Amino acid sequence: MGISGFEPTFLVGFGAVRAEHGPGLAALGGRRLTGSAIVRFVEDGDWFADCPVVLDFDGVQVEICHWKFDELSISWNSIDLTAAISGWEWFELTPAWSSADERLEPFVGQELREVTLLEWRSSGRDLAASTLAVEFVFDAGRFHIANALDENSIDLGDAHPEFVRHRLGCGAQLD
Repeated sequence: MGISGFEPTFLVGFGAVRAEHGPGLAALGGRRLTGSAIVRFVEDGDWFADCPVVLDFDGVQVEICHWKFDELSISWNSIDLTAAISGWEWFELTPAWSSADERLEPFVGQELREVTLLEWRSSGRDLAASTLAVEFVFDAGRFHIANALDENSIDLGDAHPEFVRHRLGCGAQLD
């Protein structure tokens, strides 16, 4: 992707993601969301949802990226948001980091109350079965970053009822 510092490790399934990242996600509780970044194309401002969503919680940067139908990478403090995204000279649009996102802006400055992994469990056969989303809960509301089947989505409000909530808690302790 040409993103400086980004070396994703994609995991599959709730157990693997919770074991690797549950404590780190839970430890974000009580921190303020101080910024966010997504990749937009300079020419038209469109979001390139294949790239990671970066959230900064008082200096702890979490980088979330979905890939394929069921793979999730969560990385920590690795992406250099000041470096230009490289290797796109062949493409007609220019990707760049942007802190402007109308969905995330209302949460900037808010204290994180809870982090949850959401696991899609459809009542029928579903290509999205067992995909994961990461939910962030604040006093002002909540959002989750989900797998939109090979790219990220940012969704506001309560998750779809077919998501099972796995609360990771707040602070250093897991529930």
